[in-house]
Amino acid sequence: MKTLKNAKIGDSIKVVKVHGEGAIRRRIMDMGITKGVEVYIRKVAPLGDPIEVTVRGYELSLRKADADMIEVE
Repeated sequence: MKTLKNAKIGDSIKVVKVHGEGAIRRRIMDMGITKGVEVYIRKVAPLGDPIEVTVRGYELSLRKADADMIEVE
C-alpha cells in the first residue's frame, strides 16, 4: 500500500482511500482530501514533518502520521 507519506516532492497523485476512524478521518476529509482527489506534493520539511501539499487549489500542511493514513496510487 502506497501512502501520501511515501510520495516524493513534485509527485501528483490520486487519493484511493482515507484510512483511520472517527474524528481523525473526519478532519482529513474536511480538509478536502477525499477519494479520487488529485494531490500535488509541494515540499517536505527538513526533518520530514510536516508535508506541504496542494489540494483543490489551496496549500495544506499534514503531519506524517496523518499522511500515513491516506492511501494513494
